[in-house]
Amino acid sequence: MTRELLLLRHGKSDWSAGTDDFYRPLKKRGKRGARLIAEWLTQQGLVPDHIISSSATRAVDTAHRVRKALNLLTPGICTDERIYGAAREQLLDVLTGCPPQANRVLLVGHNPGLEDLLLYLVPTPPMIPANGKLLPTAALAQLLMPDEWQSITGGSARLLNLTRPDTQNTS
Repeated sequence: MTRELLLLRHGKSDWSAGTDDFYRPLKKRGKRGARLIAEWLTQQGLVPDHIISSSATRAVDTAHRVRKALNLLTPGICTDERIYGAAREQLLDVLTGCPPQANRVLLVGHNPGLEDLLLYLVPTPPMIPANGKLLPTAALAQLLMPDEWQSITGGSARLLNLTRPDTQNTS
């Protein structure tokens, strides 16, 4: 059975909103980034059958925008408070708890946890861009995963695509 993981960093948030970090909303650019990534997913035929999001406002909004742009009636979005501020270990716990029937999982979260998870999962790290941001806001990594979510270990995945909304190119 082929399993895929789609790691999506939330869209660009609005620092001028004057709210606590957890409640920061998306900026217009963040909303656009979520839409562009959803369009790319549609073009590639990459429809998730399980969506997990951080419970932070900007992540949930990103997940909802992607879900809406994909015209998904199901699945719903599972929010998980462990994803906000999570280190790699917590993110691995979230993934190993995925339903066995989930073949393509979309995980919407934050850096540095998502980047750390990506670098842990792949045996050969992707080239880091000059700006040092492997997963800038609204970037998506598509990974081929082990047959079982509970079998995830370091180096057990293969990076298929790394897509950024500003270019919609893969690397």
